[in-house]
Amino acid sequence: MRIPVRKGVGFGLTSGIITTLGLIVGLHSGTHSRPVILGGVLVIAVADALSDSMAMHVSEESEAAHPVREVWESAAYTFASKLVFALSFLVPILLLDLPLAILASVGWGLFLITLFSAYIAWEAGVKVYKVILEHIIIAIAVVLATHYVGDLVALYT
Repeated sequence: MRIPVRKGVGFGLTSGIITTLGLIVGLHSGTHSRPVILGGVLVIAVADALSDSMAMHVSEESEAAHPVREVWESAAYTFASKLVFALSFLVPILLLDLPLAILASVGWGLFLITLFSAYIAWEAGVKVYKVILEHIIIAIAVVLATHYVGDLVALYT
C-alpha cells in the first residue's frame, strides 16, 4: 500500500470507527433514541470526514516534505475511508433492535480495529497481539467514557 493511501486509510478508518462508536454509545446512553443516533451518525460521518481530511491535508502540507499529489491523496483517502467506515455503522442501527444494534456496532468496530491493527503490526514486523491489545484497550476506553458521558447528559436533560 502506498504511503499516502496507508496514511489516509489508517487515519480515516481508526478515527471514523472510534469517533462513530463514541457518538453511538454516548447518544444511546443519553437518549435511547434510534432517530437521534441515526442523525448523529450521518452528521458525524460527513462533518468529521471533511474536518479530518482538511486536517490531514494541512498536516501533510505543513511538513513541506511531500509532493502536492501525495498531500491531496492522503486527504482524499482520509475523507473516503472515514465516511465509509462511519456510515457502515448505520447497517446494524437500521436492521436490529437498538440495544442489540449498539452491541453489534461495538463488535463491528472492534473487529475492524483488530484487522487493521494486525495489518499494520505485520507490516511493521512487530508483535501483532501487542498492537491489537493496545488499540482495543483504547477503543474500549472511548466506549466506556462516552457511555458515562451519555449517562451524565441523561441526568441533566
